Amino acid sequence: MSTPSVRMLELLSVLQDGREHTGADLVARLGASPRTVRRDLDRLRELGYPVESRRGPGGAYRLVAGSAVPPLLFTDDEAVAAVVGLRLVGDAGEGALRKLERVLPSRLAHRVRAVSASVDAVSRTSVPVEAVQVLGAAIGARQDVRFTYVPRSGEGSRRRVEPVRQVVLGRRWYLLGWDRDRADWRTYRLDRISEVEVPGTTFAARELPDDPVSFVQASARVPISATRAVVRFAAPASVVSERLIPEAGAVEALGDDECRFVSAPDSWDWLAITLAMVGVPYVIEGPPELIARSREISSAMWRAAR
Repeated sequence: MSTPSVRMLELLSVLQDGREHTGADLVARLGASPRTVRRDLDRLRELGYPVESRRGPGGAYRLVAGSAVPPLLFTDDEAVAAVVGLRLVGDAGEGALRKLERVLPSRLAHRVRAVSASVDAVSRTSVPVEAVQVLGAAIGARQDVRFTYVPRSGEGSRRRVEPVRQVVLGRRWYLLGWDRDRADWRTYRLDRISEVEVPGTTFAARELPDDPVSFVQASARVPISATRAVVRFAAPASVVSERLIPEAGAVEALGDDECRFVSAPDSWDWLAITLAMVGVPYVIEGPPELIARSREISSAMWRAAR
């Protein structure tokens, strides 16, 4: 017969699937008497686990959400996935990551090291936890939000927005919402949002863009309010797209052997070098800042290579 501690862990493991289990089912799975099972359920409640019971023939039990987070049990696969995922999340997951790593048995620590060593990440995703939580709650309750937003131009302003989605693209988090002052859909980077307020007013549902994720992706590549670079490549769109990262901008076919590239980068230097690395002839249609930086970089490279 298993010890009370082992039996309670087995009971908790069964209840954590979130489904309702009859008393007879628990008795059979634990190999204990009905009285012992009821006593173990009471002990779980004393430890803070919100076990809900239903009266009736045999009774039924279910683990529900409580007012606090009790200790959880993970399978081996769940533990490995949780640790690896937290390592990629960034600073927001550091606390939880340290707690998990301290209690990992050696067999799982070995698996975690093996998986982590086999994964290359250019950068970890920085999660703006507080903003994600506040905006997520507002989206769920369909409530307006107010916040200060600083775009690429650096000139911050207050925005009144009806938030509908949060989207993660690469390293960044974005908010998709209806800007009430501009009467249009807009995308906002969460790391540029501050002073978020939720006044409590609600809004009626609007018809979303056909594909919210694609809308955010396109807007993130070429922001509506930013100064845009326009470049014409003498090559098929398929060739240019393969040689540019998705976040660089949008490629539009102009024919079988020509395409237009539109971008709104944070750095003209970066874009000037990136365009040259595509490896096909191109013409910069604008803006003047990109043309000037391309000439300066080209001259510097020519002098260095003489």
